[in-house]
Amino acid sequence: MSRTHARTQKKPMLVGIGAAAVLAATAAFVPGSAEAEAAAAVPPPAHAGFDYQIGGVYTPPTGVNVVSRDHEASPAAGLYNICYVNAFQAQRGAEDEWDDDLLLRDAGGNVVYDADWREALLDTRTADKRERIADKVGTWIDSCGDKGFQAVEPDNYDSYTRSKNLLDAADAQAFIKLLAERAHAGGLAIGQKNTVELAGNRVANGLDFAIAEECGEWEECGDYTAEFGDNVIVIEYTAEGLSTACAEFSDMLSIVRRDLDVSPEGSSGYVRETC
Repeated sequence: MSRTHARTQKKPMLVGIGAAAVLAATAAFVPGSAEAEAAAAVPPPAHAGFDYQIGGVYTPPTGVNVVSRDHEASPAAGLYNICYVNAFQAQRGAEDEWDDDLLLRDAGGNVVYDADWREALLDTRTADKRERIADKVGTWIDSCGDKGFQAVEPDNYDSYTRSKNLLDAADAQAFIKLLAERAHAGGLAIGQKNTVELAGNRVANGLDFAIAEECGEWEECGDYTAEFGDNVIVIEYTAEGLSTACAEFSDMLSIVRRDLDVSPEGSSGYVRETC
């Protein structure tokens, strides 16, 4: 889980008017081609009620049409569901679930960690390692499709900015292209998580929508909409960030405020507000 500045294929359910759009779009492509697979991936409906449930599942509040949940959870019935996977970092304490050489290490041989979340960074510096990591993350993406999710949210795209200069933006983009191919092959849309500096490359990287944490707080929402249009989901963690995002984009984007731990409803830290 990260914060911008401080996570046989089954075709997804088509939502609302998106179904007609997809059928029209795919008609121009050769069945089974990469273009057809990408066109079959329907992004979340724009300006829809959204809830972020990666910290725990609960009944979506009234008015919510889009939900993001962890890949180990089940999707919410009748809604558009986004599947969260921690793609660029190991979960906290899960280093031993990865081949040793796939953990990023510094010159002294020490594993490099995300200091805020104590998650080991994965080593995406070579094509071989990217393929091996993508194979593992790809099984999670496949599972998302099998469960009935319609999109995938690969977290920590920006891990290269926390890598002690061992990784760079080219590594991140080469890797996310592999994930986009895997997602599209299963009919899943794929979102860009944060990393506004790479938004301009979203078409080349195969990314269909954006999930932007704290873009109101850091006045970056317009940078996302410049590239993704209204296909942007905004998650704020402060009242100020929510106020800013709502003042500028309440009639255009899906916007929600959650607590930093994304706690489930009913827990002591739970916060959820909208415009």
